[in-house]
Amino acid sequence: MNARLLFALGLFFCLTPWASPPLALLAGLIFGAISIHPYKNESRKMSKVLLQSAVVGLGFGMNLQEVVRAGRSGFLYTALGIGFAMIVGTLLGRLLAVHQRPAFLISTGTAICGGSAIAAVGPIVGATEDEMSVSLGTIFLLNSIALLTFPAIGLMLKLSQTQFGLWAALAIHDTSSVVGASAKYGAVALAVGTTVKLARALWIVPMSIGTAAVKGSKTRIQWPWFILFFCLAAVANTYFFPGATAYRFLSSAGKLMLIITLFLIGASLSPAALRKVGPRPLLQGVLLWIVVAVASLLAIRAGWIGL
Repeated sequence: MNARLLFALGLFFCLTPWASPPLALLAGLIFGAISIHPYKNESRKMSKVLLQSAVVGLGFGMNLQEVVRAGRSGFLYTALGIGFAMIVGTLLGRLLAVHQRPAFLISTGTAICGGSAIAAVGPIVGATEDEMSVSLGTIFLLNSIALLTFPAIGLMLKLSQTQFGLWAALAIHDTSSVVGASAKYGAVALAVGTTVKLARALWIVPMSIGTAAVKGSKTRIQWPWFILFFCLAAVANTYFFPGATAYRFLSSAGKLMLIITLFLIGASLSPAALRKVGPRPLLQGVLLWIVVAVASLLAIRAGWIGL
């Protein structure tokens, strides 16, 4: 079947009532496995815009007090988690003899915000296109696994919605997969997961500044402005006509844009892109992710981390 037609059918599925974040990602993965992406570059640019718009739209369905409470606690937890992930990632990279730049990119993507963090620090460290592709391929592959498995693990372990949202925010790389997995688990999980994840994403800025200072790079820092607009959307929903029909529409639009984003991300993961990853960077990414996911889950279950 024509690749353009298959792609159009995948997008149409995202607009139906049967689509959900995990199913949209799975549809994208199937498309990427059986067909050549006809709009690869356009999809990459569009997925970034759609994700940021989706996060802002979801803000119109959240209460500011809950956002502030989760964000205040989450900022400390994310700081500790980022430090832990960077140390473990560096050690694993050296142990597995992964080249310094992709090892740093994979560690940064795992610690902070997946593809967004890699895109921010990659130019600063002078990463090549192949090194960026390897790092992004590793992160997106693990994101896909997390989105499809985390809700089931949470249910099996009987995690509360607050516990699951916090775990997803600390253990899953990209904002899209955190929001998708949290939305699948429940409304409270979505609010906690999104807010704590955005607190984690804010660390892109100090990480970029610190990396530029060490490397002596003058590359322009990318500021995550969409987080500010997410907070303003929550302000509007809390204090200006709370629960208004327009806010409900914008929140629903945010969920729809997230579903389309996950299809586009899945569609970009072709077998050729996965082969580019190679065994050592992939092994570093997998081991680091397992360590971070297990450590954060144990800390949450023990009550050392909570909201």
